[in-house]
Amino acid sequence: MTRHREQEWVPPGIDTTKPSSSRTYDYLLGGAHNFQADRDAAEQAEKIMPGIRDVARLNRAFLGRVVRTLMGSGVRQFLDIGSGIPTVGNVHQVAEEIDPRCRVVYVDRDPIAVAHSRMLLGASEHATIVHADFADPDAITGDPQVRGLLDSGEPIGLLMVAMLHWIPPESDPHGLLAQYRDRVPTGSYLAISHLVSDRDSDRINSAVGTFNRARGHDQATTRTYGEVATMFGDFELIEPGLVGCALWRPGGPGDISDDPRANTQLYGGVARKTAA
Repeated sequence: MTRHREQEWVPPGIDTTKPSSSRTYDYLLGGAHNFQADRDAAEQAEKIMPGIRDVARLNRAFLGRVVRTLMGSGVRQFLDIGSGIPTVGNVHQVAEEIDPRCRVVYVDRDPIAVAHSRMLLGASEHATIVHADFADPDAITGDPQVRGLLDSGEPIGLLMVAMLHWIPPESDPHGLLAQYRDRVPTGSYLAISHLVSDRDSDRINSAVGTFNRARGHDQATTRTYGEVATMFGDFELIEPGLVGCALWRPGGPGDISDDPRANTQLYGGVARKTAA
């Protein structure tokens, strides 16, 4: 992409020489909305942890299965926090195949992700994007677009897919998650996928360190199975529980990698709120 083309869609004040988690993820998924710094960060991580593209693909497939599963349980509205840059298989695309009236609010803190989501969604009546940070629950749940599109009296699919490992311990992710869990109605679901270090920890932590040293706005933190499990709070995990993303209700060969490590590099799970 030429510098002129970049200037057409980059919001003012964005330093494109520093990598972004959403743009790096976009590159790993084969998207076009990324810069050289994002590509360099991804390629360096790939050298340390071969198969990282496969992990990104499996995570996107997990998201699609989660949306279809929740819609099969009657959910018709989703709040996708840390949604990233729109790529094939996004929430509203999957949902609309089942029910075109399904409502989706995307949330991201990256201005480029927000700008591209707005272009993609256009004047859609059923999907929108909010520029906000997970660390500010009041800003998200109180946003006029969120309040206008999502019905607080109906179950919500709260999606935090490949997002929480970008929240450092000092930001108190567990405390913030508790606020979100408290604010959704009974019958809602929380879906999480998270980078973990239980297995092959040296290789994973080396790849994460490479990205972090690139000094972008986003810094990754790996966590263990037990640490990720506590993020669901008192919500009840649905079958098959918290497992490798690829092992969460796979529907076919494309949902699972031939590389066993890729299948469990991210843990994924979905839990339901059963009490107010």
